[in-house]
Amino acid sequence: MDHEKFFSAIRMSLFSGRLSTNQVNGLEAILAQWIAEPFDPRWLAYMLATAYHETGKTMRAISENLSYSAAGLQSTFPKYFNPEQAKAYSRQPQRIANRAYANRMGNRDEASDDGWRYRGRGLVQITGRDNYAKYGIADDPDRALDPDKAVEILFDGMINGRFTGWKLADYFNAVGSDWLGARRIINGTDRAIDIAGFARKFAAAIEGAR
Repeated sequence: MDHEKFFSAIRMSLFSGRLSTNQVNGLEAILAQWIAEPFDPRWLAYMLATAYHETGKTMRAISENLSYSAAGLQSTFPKYFNPEQAKAYSRQPQRIANRAYANRMGNRDEASDDGWRYRGRGLVQITGRDNYAKYGIADDPDRALDPDKAVEILFDGMINGRFTGWKLADYFNAVGSDWLGARRIINGTDRAIDIAGFARKFAAAIEGAR
C-alpha cells in the first residue's frame, strides 16, 4: 500500500482536510497489523470505519462517554430509564453505567459497580464482564485502552465473530459485499447507513493506494 496516497485520500474524504499525529498513529497501528497478515481489503475498510465511528474519529482507544442528559438516556437506553429515572440519573456517568449494564453481559447487579467497571473501552467499545474476560483482561479492564491490545481486540472480534457471533466473512466474500448488514458484527443496525458510507470511503482510499 502507498501510505501517502491512502492518507491523502482519507484526509479529504473523512477528516475534513486535516489529520493529527494521534489520528495518524492510530491508523498506522491498524494498517501495520493488516500488512503483517493481509486479508480482504473490504474487511480492512469496514474495520477502519468501525474504529472511526466508535472512537469519534480520534482513531485511538477511548472510554465510553456516559454523561447523558435525561433526554439522552431515554433515547439511548429507553429500556432501562423511564422519564422519572432518566431525570434522577442524568449526568451521573457511573450511576448510569451501573444501571444500564446491570445483570447482563456477565455483569452483576447495579450495586456491584460492574456496569462502570466494564463500561465500553477500546477501538470497538467492548462492554460487559464477559467480553473483557474473552480477552483475559477482566481483572484489569483498562488494558482495553492499550493501543496494541485495542488493535488485537478489533481484529479478533470482527474477524472471528467474538462480539455478536457475526463476522466479516459473513458480509464480505466471493458472493458480494453487504456494507449495511455488516454493522451486525458490532451492534445490530445502529448507525449502519453512516458506517457503511465511512467504509466505502476507506475502501476507495485503499483501492487507490494499491
